[in-house]
Amino acid sequence: MSEYAGLSRRMWHQIEPVHALLYFSPQAFDEAAGLGYDIESRWPSYFAWRWAPLGTPGARLVTATAYSFSPAMVAEHVPAIWATAAPEKVLDARLSAVDRTYRALLGDRLDSPDLAEAAELARRAAESVTVAHRPLAAANLDLPWPEEAHLVLWQAYTILREHRGDGHLAALLSAGLDGCEALVSFAAIGAAPVANFAGRGWSEQEWAAARDRLSARGLLDDEGQATEEGRRLRDQVERMTDELAAGPWRALGAGRAERLAQLSLPLLGAAFESGLLPMTSTLGIGKVQAPA
Repeated sequence: MSEYAGLSRRMWHQIEPVHALLYFSPQAFDEAAGLGYDIESRWPSYFAWRWAPLGTPGARLVTATAYSFSPAMVAEHVPAIWATAAPEKVLDARLSAVDRTYRALLGDRLDSPDLAEAAELARRAAESVTVAHRPLAAANLDLPWPEEAHLVLWQAYTILREHRGDGHLAALLSAGLDGCEALVSFAAIGAAPVANFAGRGWSEQEWAAARDRLSARGLLDDEGQATEEGRRLRDQVERMTDELAAGPWRALGAGRAERLAQLSLPLLGAAFESGLLPMTSTLGIGKVQAPA
């Protein structure tokens, strides 16, 4: 692994929890309810928050860029979410949700010079990303930058997160893993329990068929655990993901990236201490990248 590939993974561990607060905070659910979304489940607002930068994408486009969600599950929510609230209203509410969430966690510390410096560094990294075949990163990069430093930081982290995620999907595709196989193989190396993926909408029959396909390739054993070859393939996916995500950190430089990580520690710590994020998650907070 190259120096900047390794750095890209370390920075992702900093970025993912800070970005992911949007999907779990009570302030975000309150904003979603104000838009008219059913908040008994997190999925209507999740799909709205993540895909509003693309305009009004249909179910096929969301499935393509989500990858590991079943097409049937996506179709339950898309395009209906755009009839509930137009994308421009979703994007306004998204920023409001992030603002309220961060203010609840950090209060007056949001006005610190350190956070302003972190926002400047993160924006510099985000604006350096290569957008080729990175639709979610590109769509977020096309959005206007907010004025407040903590919102600039969140938007920059979102661009960097989606840049990595888009690259991860390319790595999965290169490895010959479809959406369901990506989850099955991820669970098979012990990275997350199978139960964690229930929300992705795959039926028991689809999950079993994916296991059969992976077994036929020699990637799973009779117990459904990853074989040595299966682990090698997943390791290949992770290495490619890291390499494809290295560009903005190479542009920023190792020293400035480490400075950004240090400056972001209060917000990262607040994210974990909030108790909002799942203890075991498919968000990719563990050792390897979960399918986005």
